[in-house]
Amino acid sequence: MTATAPETERNGIIRPPSWRIELPAGLKLLNENETRRMHWRRVREMAAIVRHAGAIAGRNARQQGLPQMRAAHVYYVIHPGPRAVRRDPGNWMQSAKAAVDGALVDAGILTDDDSTRLLGPDPRLGAPVKGSQLVLIVTDLDQIHPNHLALLNPPTALPGAPR
Repeated sequence: MTATAPETERNGIIRPPSWRIELPAGLKLLNENETRRMHWRRVREMAAIVRHAGAIAGRNARQQGLPQMRAAHVYYVIHPGPRAVRRDPGNWMQSAKAAVDGALVDAGILTDDDSTRLLGPDPRLGAPVKGSQLVLIVTDLDQIHPNHLALLNPPTALPGAPR
């Protein structure tokens, strides 16, 4: 787990520190292209393994200073294996969901991962890694400037629609 230093001010917005939670490289991850052909029980078993690995990584991050948060923004970086040519990071959402459940909820960083406490996880594509790897980048929303939060979480209602 590593924390990034806050960026300097840009247009009145200061980005707070972010924490990086890395699951082990080589962990078998859930990919939508593969899991749709699997038996549902096997998918759940694999999700439980990813969640457990996330819980271990989250507890280690807590021991290294990652604070408990009321709300967080998370994006995940998938570092696919080097063989794949075309990649869609959204295909690993099942792995990201299991990792967030373990690393943030089970480890006690967030009390829950519902929409009132968690923004994301949003997919990103990283450099290839042998065996592939999933990394969570976590930012405490309580430390984020309201203008920056508005950029991360735009209004969801259609303009002019009743609320």
